[in-house]
Amino acid sequence: MSERLQIFLSYAFRPFFLLNGLFAVVVAFLWIMMLHGLWQGPAGFMLWHAHEMLVGFVMAAMAGFLLTAIATWTGRPPLAGQPLGWLVVAWLGGRIAMAASATLPVWVVALVDLAFPLLLFLLVLREIATAGNRRNYPLVAITAVLLVLNLLYHLGAAAVFMNAERTALYLMMHTILLLLTIIGGRVIPNFTANWLRGRGHTNLPGNRLLVDRLTILLTLLVGIAAALSPLHPLTAVLAACAAILHSLRLSAWRGLATRAEPLLLMLHVAYAWLPVGYALMACAALGWVFPPTAALHALTMGAMGSMVLAMITRVPLGHTGRPLRASPLTAIAYAVLTIAVTIRVLSPLAGAAYQAMIDASAAGWMLAFAIFSIQYWPILTRPRVS
Repeated sequence: MSERLQIFLSYAFRPFFLLNGLFAVVVAFLWIMMLHGLWQGPAGFMLWHAHEMLVGFVMAAMAGFLLTAIATWTGRPPLAGQPLGWLVVAWLGGRIAMAASATLPVWVVALVDLAFPLLLFLLVLREIATAGNRRNYPLVAITAVLLVLNLLYHLGAAAVFMNAERTALYLMMHTILLLLTIIGGRVIPNFTANWLRGRGHTNLPGNRLLVDRLTILLTLLVGIAAALSPLHPLTAVLAACAAILHSLRLSAWRGLATRAEPLLLMLHVAYAWLPVGYALMACAALGWVFPPTAALHALTMGAMGSMVLAMITRVPLGHTGRPLRASPLTAIAYAVLTIAVTIRVLSPLAGAAYQAMIDASAAGWMLAFAIFSIQYWPILTRPRVS
């Protein structure tokens, strides 16, 4: 193995964050091409778009973050070298198979695409179980659920279970939101407290155990309800309660005190899309102003996309010996993505300008992740600085 490849495969965040940024640009471009009839794309391209944003985009960031963080939490050596290389190959294979799904047998697409979540589950299980790190067993459970839901998606695509694809994707989305809720509750107040403490502040973020547990429980319940019956009054009640609890949780983390450091502020902004998304979900279920797609994009493009960008711009800095400060270009990427999400959430209310707003939102998304990819390419591919 060459020295350059050894460096690239020395931590999971290096290949997966770089591929994640590039894939975010490519998949959004292909999506717009399909919407304008300029590329036929895979069969069922609406479902392809949703699947690739969850499995291709979000789970790539998950793999990079979890396999890096677990090494820190457990004290084990980071996953590196050949095992990491095979995981990257599995991810790439899945993306190619899904893009060519119109020309490949359904079972071939399923087997190739399932390899990545299966390997990710086995590696997360191995690292946590070997370390005896019981606190992180929920992460093993979440990766297992995502694997099963991806299998359910492909069983639906193969007509084994009719119309199972949509249910699988919605449950997958809410499982990822549950993971985001758990991880966000760990890292955001911790990172914020460390930053404030370093500047002499004594009023630090706090976690309220009861609020934390209720927030996680409501996130789980509303996910199940929304996936099975999105317009039911019970879904509206659960979503409204989840919005309130996420807001209470976020309010204790002193987000406004971090406005001088965009690297931290973006984490708070990303988490803020959760209460916004759940509030919009309650409105949609009750038929108030906003349609379900507004909530959908607040939770996916907003919470997931913003959290991914916040993490993939922060984690590499610390692990490569660089100061934890956002560059001006990174701050621009944050602002562009936030504007793009806002445009997409409001687009259903735009009437005749709907398609133009989708195009503008996609352009903002692509610009934000293109900035990341260009700026972080040398950071992710070169040795740690002294």
